[in-house]
Amino acid sequence: MKLAILSRNSKLYSTRRLVEAARQRGHSVRVLDPLRCYMRIGKEGFALRYKGQSLAGYGAVIPRIGASINRYGNAVLHQFELMGCHTPNPSAAIMSARDKLRCHQLLAAQGIDMPVTVFGDNPDDTDDLLAMLGEPPHVIKLTEGSQGRGVMLTEKPSASRSVVDALRGLYATFLLQEFIAEAGGADLRCLVVGDEVVAAMRRQAPEGDFRANLHRGGSAEGVQLDAAEAEVAVRAAQALGLGVAGVDLVSSARGPLVLEVNVSPGLEGIERSTGVDVAGRIVDFVAAGATGTGMPSRKRVRRRSGMKI
Repeated sequence: MKLAILSRNSKLYSTRRLVEAARQRGHSVRVLDPLRCYMRIGKEGFALRYKGQSLAGYGAVIPRIGASINRYGNAVLHQFELMGCHTPNPSAAIMSARDKLRCHQLLAAQGIDMPVTVFGDNPDDTDDLLAMLGEPPHVIKLTEGSQGRGVMLTEKPSASRSVVDALRGLYATFLLQEFIAEAGGADLRCLVVGDEVVAAMRRQAPEGDFRANLHRGGSAEGVQLDAAEAEVAVRAAQALGLGVAGVDLVSSARGPLVLEVNVSPGLEGIERSTGVDVAGRIVDFVAAGATGTGMPSRKRVRRRSGMKI
């Protein structure tokens, strides 16, 4: 198979691992910087070029599109789709997942539980908005944030109002959510590929913080999920139309809750914590989708990954 990986940096761990896995399986693979791709659109058809060369003939494309280039990167991905190229994460699904408000709406519409979330635009509604959320602590998230950036915890109503007023003054878009105290600063990163969780790790926030992201100094260890956790993670990815996703869960008194869904999850932390060849599993899934051969059976997948699903 002729495979393209959309990534701005071929030296990143996740990109390198996908290239290695593809080549180990005999695929032809090329890393393409989405910002160097350019396209022609006309009623007679679609064309993509890269540094003066045609990008025709690719069987599949794996998007590793950062949030900073989301709009143009998705336009390039959509052009590949219009040219008949298979992708595990369609451009429309990525756009929905990257929009935190729309993502939460889509998940809730499928009956998937999450921390209670409120959103509003007018400053005159702030007090009522906070009343809808309930008593603090409150978690305030920028809708464009990632890796724990742009996530704040407020412990008093006055603090919540102050942060909301400040963000509105900066014309920032944000959500407010309930704080799940019983999680103890821990969450679960579940790597979903197709209809399975192929690897999972528990991340623990450092002392004095509530964000468990590894980029924020959190620690991680590989874990086996119970059936309810695995089911919620898979349902969340499928509700958004994603074939590959990092689904973050938090344990609560009412069961596992979805914190967010990452369309371009990093592979380094989860591969090192679990020992699972996640990159290989992604490549196998993409190749199967491109050729229509289907995925390996669940029984064989469970034995290889060691996951309890």
